[in-house]
Amino acid sequence: MKRKLYIRTYGCQMNVYDSARMAEVLAPLGYVATDTAEDADMILLNTCHIREKAADKLFSDLGRLWPLKARKAHSGGTLVLAVAGCVAQAEGAEIRARAPYVDLVLGPQTYHRLPEMIARLARGEGPVLDTEFPPEPKFDFLPAIASPQAVSAFLSVQEGCDKFCTFCVVPYTRGAEFSRPAAAILAEAERLIDHGAREITLLGQNVNAYHGAGGDDEIWGLGRLIRALGALPGLQRLRYTTSHPRDMSDELIAAHRDVAALMPFLHLPVQSGADRVLEAMNRGHTIDDYRRTIDKLRAARPDIALSSDFIVGFPGESDADFAATLDLVREIGFVQAYSFKYSKRPGTPGAALCGQIPEAVKAARLQMLQDLLDTHQRRFNEACAGRVLPVLFEKPGRHPGQLVGRSPYLQWVHAAAPPRCQGMVMPVRIAGIGPNSLAGAVEVEEVTA
Repeated sequence: MKRKLYIRTYGCQMNVYDSARMAEVLAPLGYVATDTAEDADMILLNTCHIREKAADKLFSDLGRLWPLKARKAHSGGTLVLAVAGCVAQAEGAEIRARAPYVDLVLGPQTYHRLPEMIARLARGEGPVLDTEFPPEPKFDFLPAIASPQAVSAFLSVQEGCDKFCTFCVVPYTRGAEFSRPAAAILAEAERLIDHGAREITLLGQNVNAYHGAGGDDEIWGLGRLIRALGALPGLQRLRYTTSHPRDMSDELIAAHRDVAALMPFLHLPVQSGADRVLEAMNRGHTIDDYRRTIDKLRAARPDIALSSDFIVGFPGESDADFAATLDLVREIGFVQAYSFKYSKRPGTPGAALCGQIPEAVKAARLQMLQDLLDTHQRRFNEACAGRVLPVLFEKPGRHPGQLVGRSPYLQWVHAAAPPRCQGMVMPVRIAGIGPNSLAGAVEVEEVTA
């Protein structure tokens, strides 16, 4: 019997990957995807704990979904309501206490056990709370990818983090660093390619800390893994995210020079431009360390473009510290960035630090930073006008006869192109610059870089 599954995904790309894998785990039980919660037999909320008030948002959403469950029961049916991901991991007991109508609460390391949890429900054993860190890697129990893939796909190679930045909950919700064996990653990449993927983004909470077992009884770093992936037939593009400045090895930097499939765009979060703040954050690098890494990257790949994360208003951040962040943005010239006001995360060391910054000050600093970042992004996009960029077309555009894809620098580009070009890399001459995308015209036949 077919049952309908509705998944709502919050937050990071890792959650997008996890949601897709959970759908695959549930497929043998007869669950098929639906786009609407109203006709679902199971609703799964895959949560993220990074953003401020993540738990409040979850409980608000659960309050809106509870009537659907009640209506389904009134009509003689069953709606399974499940909460997965990092909020479930961090606040599972609170979810069970405040929302007892939730059937399943599971952390990001246990979703391979979903069939067992659903079986327990069916046996009448009541709601399930599973937020353990099991000794067996979940990847060993996930089914092989069998469904058609988008042109651009995610592939998780590493999970967890051992850095313990004082603002971050990841070590507590995702656990210690774990790297998948290289052979398993290569096999999954081949399946993704066989099912239509032409671009793969490697994922990890600290992806460039990857240290997986190689087939030659050696430990591979991310650079060596990228070289092996770049040699796979049919794979046209590689990316990876999210990285830590401490783990940009010379081998990985050399891969940016040598592997044609590795795109010239890197997200390398610095968080602050002030050494004093970086030390308080326990980042383990200085601004000079960061500058040297950028210099090496640009020497290896002169056309590389950089993105970053910034937190403003970290406890103790002075006006001079914030000014140093603005100076670093001007110096590096980030073409894209994510920026946030610092918010306390329960259980993290940063929440107990003295010198908490008033909200009004944080808001003013964030606005100044975002204005500067927007200026740099706009200048970079404007500099693309008249250039011919290789664009991997991913999907139809909003208008008839239009396709949308990504440039090497992760910009959305739309152009008139026939449907056969979907999944191809085409040269596009950029003619229009929008606030969030580029527009252009296809120049010639397919290219491969």
